[in-house]
Amino acid sequence: MQRKKDHMMANEAEFAENALRVDLAAAFRLAAMFGWDDAIFTHMSVRIGETDTFLINPLDLMFEEVTASSLLKIDLEGHKIGDQKGVVNPAGFVIHSAIHAARHDARAVIHLHTPAGQAVSAMKCGLLPYTQTAMIASAGGIGYHSFEGIATRDDEKKRIVADLGNSAVMIFRNHGTLATGASVADAFSRIYALERACQAQCLMSVGSLDDLLAPPPGAAEQVIEDLRAFSGAGSMLWQAWLRKLDRLDTGFRS
Repeated sequence: MQRKKDHMMANEAEFAENALRVDLAAAFRLAAMFGWDDAIFTHMSVRIGETDTFLINPLDLMFEEVTASSLLKIDLEGHKIGDQKGVVNPAGFVIHSAIHAARHDARAVIHLHTPAGQAVSAMKCGLLPYTQTAMIASAGGIGYHSFEGIATRDDEKKRIVADLGNSAVMIFRNHGTLATGASVADAFSRIYALERACQAQCLMSVGSLDDLLAPPPGAAEQVIEDLRAFSGAGSMLWQAWLRKLDRLDTGFRS
């Protein structure tokens, strides 16, 4: 009886991990489709259940090449679990292991280097709450982390974690953007809003930032309140994106 129970639990764990692999692979394909990729650089990850292991992309694959089976399973020390091909991105390991170790609610972490995200990361004003999308992006709090060079040193972990705090998203100064979430779908919805907000701000900055119309007082707080009425929208959006990917190419599922 115990052997049968253990077998069932193992099958459930394998099924859950496979589902995470498909979602994370989908996130890479969507990012490539949106033009958010940066050759083989930048990274996304998702924690596996309640373990201290997570899935992350191998350094040698472009986003458009990532599949469910190609994702690496590593622990918080950066060791690959099992016999896996692929190289662990040192910067990816530092950033993602730091957040996964400190924030168990941040089950998924997405980090990008888009031109718009980098542009806003270099603006002293940071992300301005001048559009509805920017207010949505920062509704869960936004942190800022100062540039320290390519994030390959372990001692930067504590500063990344401190600067993120309890925020849902963060801007790495002179570097890029990051979003967290309770699931891949959640984190992807947040990075989508953050990137769209950065794009809009870049368009705004073509003129003078002094000429922009600031929203009325309390607008950002009202958006946070309004978002509660759309609690199921993120799941619907994720399913819509998955359907779009399946129409284009189901290869990410392999």
